[in-house]
Amino acid sequence: MHMDAPAIRKYCLSFPDAIENLQWEDELCFKVGGKIFTMLGLDSLPQRLCFKCTPEKFAELCELEDIRPAPYVGRYSWVMLDRLDALPDGELQDLIEQSYQMVRSQAKLSDPRRRGKNRKKMPAAKAHQPVKKKS
Repeated sequence: MHMDAPAIRKYCLSFPDAIENLQWEDELCFKVGGKIFTMLGLDSLPQRLCFKCTPEKFAELCELEDIRPAPYVGRYSWVMLDRLDALPDGELQDLIEQSYQMVRSQAKLSDPRRRGKNRKKMPAAKAHQPVKKKS
């Protein structure tokens, strides 16, 4: 049994700070820090899956059947699986986690421990004083 869309969704949302967002009408995007780490196509059968990988893994995966550079983002080492069963579940989970880690390292996440630190203090606003007219 291979991972299906609900299993992939559950797995992607298990990562810290991961959220989902439906974009471009039919792409379920999983994001961290506002950046996408995995996309699940909902409009096609079989369903498609895209994720980021290292340049070395990208070249290796694109040699396999049912895996190709992802449209528009392939130049950034994103692959598209034309079928959810193109890879064994364990390898797919590892690759999704690697994508999450790579994107998370580039994302700007707010750290609640740093709130209020290193902020520039703005000078207090001065009360508006009317300009005196010269007579």
